[in-house]
Amino acid sequence: MNAPSPPSPKLSATYTLGGVESGAPCCEPVPHLRIEKLSIAFGATTVLDEVSLDIYKGCITALIGPSGCGKTSFLSTLNRLTDLVPGTRVGGRIQFETTEVLDPGLDVLALRRRIGMIFQKPNPFPLSVRRNLELPLREHGVRRREVLEQKIETALRDVGLWDEVRDRLDSPALALSGGQQQRLCIARALVLEPSVLLMDEPCSALDPISSGVVEELIGRLRGRYTVVIVTHNLAQARRIANYAAFFWMKERVGKLIEFGRCQPLFDTPAHPLTAAYVSGMRG
Repeated sequence: MNAPSPPSPKLSATYTLGGVESGAPCCEPVPHLRIEKLSIAFGATTVLDEVSLDIYKGCITALIGPSGCGKTSFLSTLNRLTDLVPGTRVGGRIQFETTEVLDPGLDVLALRRRIGMIFQKPNPFPLSVRRNLELPLREHGVRRREVLEQKIETALRDVGLWDEVRDRLDSPALALSGGQQQRLCIARALVLEPSVLLMDEPCSALDPISSGVVEELIGRLRGRYTVVIVTHNLAQARRIANYAAFFWMKERVGKLIEFGRCQPLFDTPAHPLTAAYVSGMRG
């Protein structure tokens, strides 16, 4: 944890948000999560050092950079999933609204209800479509049948899945296509009414058509949810993200190199490493 501190990431010039189509809901330039000098180590190995940035409310923030530079570790720390890895040490500060995320006394299950996670590979429970959404609701105290049904239908409509599965809610979720399974996993997170969604390469295990459907869904979440997404698809980041954070390895430790609005970060990057990466020369 004593690696030398990197220079402060440069914030790109501010102008029109990248990835926002005409008529799309606007996100707010108001911090929803504030990360200050975040460092992560697994055992004796520091994987991320001195990362500071704000995640803005209602915006889509893309985390880009080559494999192994700490993006997924950073993402997993935001809702304390790193707690599940033995020997993990996290330093710095993460503030979510009025909550200190790294407070040892924090109710982590309550935090994860408010900050949901979508993984790279669709991971529906080996249960029916209905039970995939009903189970987390029951775990969080929702018992009334009419409330369960209303919340399940709302979540499935939110991800554009209701018309596709309404007649087979009691069929196995694993019988759905890969893209449908991933949308079901997003619905499973949304059914708990979070305010932040963390997504770790949610399209990388899908075929191009399914990937396009999920990407379009993510874009529709803008304004209603704060989304932080890890992606190696730079074209996807440009299409959907309002902000981008570029990570890189320096001296075998992940560093935040540059953070700013997506369009200027890609078009006029402030750091030469960013310029080389987004142009395809590095990474």
